Amino acid sequence: MTLDRAVMAVAGSFILLSLLLAHFHSNNWLWFTAFVGTNLLQSAFTGFCPMAMFLKKLGVKPGSAF
Repeated sequence: MTLDRAVMAVAGSFILLSLLLAHFHSNNWLWFTAFVGTNLLQSAFTGFCPMAMFLKKLGVKPGSAF
């Protein structure tokens, strides 16, 4: 799995998890959804992604999927 796909998978998982927690626990979990969305948006414009840096340290390799 490439770094880009790993970032998208983690972000999607975080969003789905926070939506489930908001539905079953507390609506305050929607702030986490907003945080993930804001980070995705800012990384599209700046190229800086904290999750990508974290995943690189875990050993996920950047590269082409093809």
